[in-house]
Amino acid sequence: MKIIGIIPARYASTRFPAKPLVDIGGKSMIQRVYEQAKKAKSLADVIVATDDERILQHVKAFNGKVVMTSINHQSGTDRCFEAIQAYSPSADVVINIQGDEPFIHPEQIDLVASCFNSDTVQIATLIKKIIINEELFNVNIPKVLINKSKEAICFSRQTLPFIRGKEQSEWLTNYTFYKHIGIYAYTTNVLAEITALKQSSLELAEALEQLRWIENGYKINVEITDFESVAVDSPEDLKKLTKFM
Repeated sequence: MKIIGIIPARYASTRFPAKPLVDIGGKSMIQRVYEQAKKAKSLADVIVATDDERILQHVKAFNGKVVMTSINHQSGTDRCFEAIQAYSPSADVVINIQGDEPFIHPEQIDLVASCFNSDTVQIATLIKKIIINEELFNVNIPKVLINKSKEAICFSRQTLPFIRGKEQSEWLTNYTFYKHIGIYAYTTNVLAEITALKQSSLELAEALEQLRWIENGYKINVEITDFESVAVDSPEDLKKLTKFM
């Protein structure tokens, strides 16, 4: 099975323009993500998919592989589809690696790739157990409900499920909650299908694109990771990286 890792890297950002090029301990963010992804044993190759000439030339400068994609994509999933068509249309699986996690663990990439040991898997992602209330009730952290087959039932920014008859301070001791870790993997055929779908009402309500896939009948398999992910969404988030340096 041929699995390709793609790192979408957009230059424009409302909260953090030029984020992929920000310096983190002597290397750019995109270079750190690329080098971590290259350590994953499951990947046949890693490609950066960008919309900007500055990022393109920067990736080439550190001898990374990169393709130029449209500036009009609404999501990293859409950018991944254009990139895989240009670079390796015969690939079996595409893994969408977040370009703002400079210290992503290669083991997480291999874990999501392992879902495709079953030929029935369409889409896969990772989840992590929530252990603190600050995360449990943070609307910026999507929560995930799963079934006994390790498939996602629902994603929501709200805290799901609601624990009836218990104070919120007791919820974590009465149920196992999971948060979403934003790495996706798809078979190439399914990637082509889901990028052709119109945005759904659930997706628009929550601003979570994976709800479009579920609403259209696609199954999302999950694996549970113990590794914490640290994403850089704003300049202030750079402070979070101190312990990783």
